[in-house]
Amino acid sequence: MTTSRETHATCTFVPPWLLERLGADATLASDTTLRTRREQAMAARVARPRTQAAPDQPAWTVHTAGNAEVLPGEPVRTPGTPESGDPAVDEAAAGISATLEMYAEGLGRSSYDDAGAMVSLTVHYGRDYDNAFWDGTQLVFGDGDGEIFERFTKPVDVMGHEFTHAVTELTAGLVYRGQSGALNESVSDVFAICLKQRLLGQDAASGSWLIGEELFLPAVQARGLRDMAAPGTAYDDPRLGQDPQPAHMDDFVVTSDDNGGVHINSGIPNRAFHLAATAIGGSSLEGAGRVWYAALTSGDVSPRADFAAFAAVTVAVAGEHADAVRSAWQQVGVEPGAVPSGTPAPQGGATGRVVRVRRSGGFAGRLTEGEVDLEGDDPRAAAVADLAGRVDLARVARRTQMPDMYVYRFEIEGTTAEVCEPLPSDLAELARLVLEER
Repeated sequence: MTTSRETHATCTFVPPWLLERLGADATLASDTTLRTRREQAMAARVARPRTQAAPDQPAWTVHTAGNAEVLPGEPVRTPGTPESGDPAVDEAAAGISATLEMYAEGLGRSSYDDAGAMVSLTVHYGRDYDNAFWDGTQLVFGDGDGEIFERFTKPVDVMGHEFTHAVTELTAGLVYRGQSGALNESVSDVFAICLKQRLLGQDAASGSWLIGEELFLPAVQARGLRDMAAPGTAYDDPRLGQDPQPAHMDDFVVTSDDNGGVHINSGIPNRAFHLAATAIGGSSLEGAGRVWYAALTSGDVSPRADFAAFAAVTVAVAGEHADAVRSAWQQVGVEPGAVPSGTPAPQGGATGRVVRVRRSGGFAGRLTEGEVDLEGDDPRAAAVADLAGRVDLARVARRTQMPDMYVYRFEIEGTTAEVCEPLPSDLAELARLVLEER
């Protein structure tokens, strides 16, 4: 079992000059509109049903935020309208059309809620925004920074991944932390790769198993963001480090970052799906994909299911493929239905007159961290001390994080708090200074 300290030392440390190239300040703070919208959306899931697309309404609408942080933005495309000439808009339109078609034709599901809900999408969100996410009501895509990341609408599997978060939310409702959170991420990768292979006319044996294959710019030494067939091998770049995903439970990463490593440990169930799909043969969607979907929608997967519990349900619904599915999980060190052993809690850092900030999560699941010694000669110390003095971490509002949003862990002189984006203004400025971002 690998500890988070070991993993971060070799794989995920991001130096300040890379953060400057990434223009990551665009990911720090969203405006009050986004904050209010998301909080209202959480209540709306209980208070009222989803809006369905009537026969005379579009099944989806693509909006543009115009590089501002507003949602949903201005509507620019609906079904049946011609291409706009804006690559992000047209990629989003093609991607959501293909995703809805795959779910309808391959899995018999009508939109993400299985009741024909209209899908709202926003492109050009923020400036140099390195992320894509489902916010509880719609899909949101950034343009990337032009140095490391391409626009997030370019690889169609990003669309499939984010849409599937909405499906998971309304079916198994997997809690976005620890093993259940890693399953949440993995399920999104599963149907993202099914979408990609379907569009390319590939089967499980010969198809691509790379997620985000077109997400990095050519100068980055990366084949993709994740490799479901060989987790831990997707990239090895001086700026990014080495892909940290494990492929077996022996290498499970214990960490408090990224909601307990949801983007890291998803490599284990990802590989299990690859092994099951290739053993069953044929189309990944029509073979193992239908098994995973049956498990997700069975009602037998609890929101806090661990790998073994989810594996047991996939075996139970697999029918004639039960042996292949069971073997796939066993090959990654997961015994379907086994009671999990306790996992050690990650160790915290030292306390003192130090301010530390760690940002994790996002679609890429990358870690950024920094610290300022308030008693040292760091030129940022005075400004950081002033901001830290205005922040009471005990009173910072806790909000429910939606999949693929960033999470910040603040430590101010020994007191810690985790906060998901968007950040209040003082915390946003504190994060910008400590992480040395523009």
